[in-house]
Amino acid sequence: MGGISIWQLLIIAVIVVLLFGTNKLRTLGSDLGASIKGFKKAIGDETQTPPTDADKTSNDADFAKSITEKQQQPVAKAEEPTKSHDKEQG
Repeated sequence: MGGISIWQLLIIAVIVVLLFGTNKLRTLGSDLGASIKGFKKAIGDETQTPPTDADKTSNDADFAKSITEKQQQPVAKAEEPTKSHDKEQG
């Protein structure tokens, strides 16, 4: 008494399917899922702290450092073949 049995839930489900149809229920389910996903994303965006100016500056310095390292690497590689070439001749 007082509780809803499995048979009552099954009858309610059949009535809902008959009233709305399966296509409408699929659309409703996907819309509900997209809404929940968007809500979770919005909540997650608020909890992240925005980067400070110090973080931006350190990122810029790291980027500049990586660029200079990449520019120096081809020079070092270009010198190696000439040394081995000199050894072969001498």
